Amino acid sequence: MSIIVNSIIDLILLFINIYVWVIIIAALLSFVNPDPRNQIVQIIRNLTEPVFYYVRRKLPFVVVSGIDLSPILIIFVLNIISQFLYKLHM
Repeated sequence: MSIIVNSIIDLILLFINIYVWVIIIAALLSFVNPDPRNQIVQIIRNLTEPVFYYVRRKLPFVVVSGIDLSPILIIFVLNIISQFLYKLHM
């Protein structure tokens, strides 16, 4: 492949990796219940809640006994996408 396509794939893989970490941080923050006025908490929630809400709306069985499993599902799907892109990169 060309250098440009490889660079774009690398950039997409980097964004996926960063977003997975943001999802993990958001999931951990849900256990701690931090100050909602904190700017970092607002940024993390603004980055993750629209995707969580979309998954919860389309797949209502993701919430089991009050436990939201949408972060796990999103990380799983992002992992599949990154594996596909990584194989395409090779």
